[in-house]
Amino acid sequence: MARRWQLVRARREAVPASVRRFAARARQRRLNTARPWLVVAGGTAVVALLAWGVYGSPLLSVSEVRVEGAAILTPEQVREAAHVVPGTPLARVDTDGVVRRVAALAPVDSVDVSRSWPSAVVVTVTERKPLAVVPQDTAFGLLDHEGVLFQVVAERPAGLPLLKLPSPGPSDPTTQAALRVLSALSPELRSQLGTLEAESVTRIRLELAKGRSVVWGDAEASDKKSRTATLLLGRPGAVIDVSAPDFPVMR
Repeated sequence: MARRWQLVRARREAVPASVRRFAARARQRRLNTARPWLVVAGGTAVVALLAWGVYGSPLLSVSEVRVEGAAILTPEQVREAAHVVPGTPLARVDTDGVVRRVAALAPVDSVDVSRSWPSAVVVTVTERKPLAVVPQDTAFGLLDHEGVLFQVVAERPAGLPLLKLPSPGPSDPTTQAALRVLSALSPELRSQLGTLEAESVTRIRLELAKGRSVVWGDAEASDKKSRTATLLLGRPGAVIDVSAPDFPVMR
């Protein structure tokens, strides 16, 4: 007669305590070994999901380029220079490149570019301010404090002095000398100034109201020349020569 074998699970109390403790420690070691891998795998999955959301999801892609601060330039001119392609993931927009391209526009003095989540690039422009005008055939060019010619207008703006320069520009020494003189003028001289003519860095002359003029010479000691010329405005004479400010001449 064949024997029948049957697997019988031992009751817990039938297993010695030492064996139970050994088995429990073995299970805990297996869990401790597996847990770091589970944490790493879970963390990697979360990072990958977040990276895809930021760099690949169409929900975080550029749908608007917002321009702020532009008055001389139109928003469309700024957007064209910025060259931000719609649909580009916002995190991938090269903001430094946008800054360089927009800053190359002549009327732009400074520019700031930022991301506005979830889908906008904000270009904030600070435009140049005119300090003087220079003749441009039948029009007038606006010159800022650096000597940059950044805009041409049909009519001369009120309140801005006219500079006559051979080659106006930020790298032109004569332009820089003329701007130094202009910044040193007293309110009295500025109020009477019609034209500042600079043939060279050493031949600068002011044409004032009522046919008077000031021979300035070079831009050195311009503060002292300004004080001297201002004091002599009350004296008779059509020409005030302060090219040597310690020895001014009236004639």
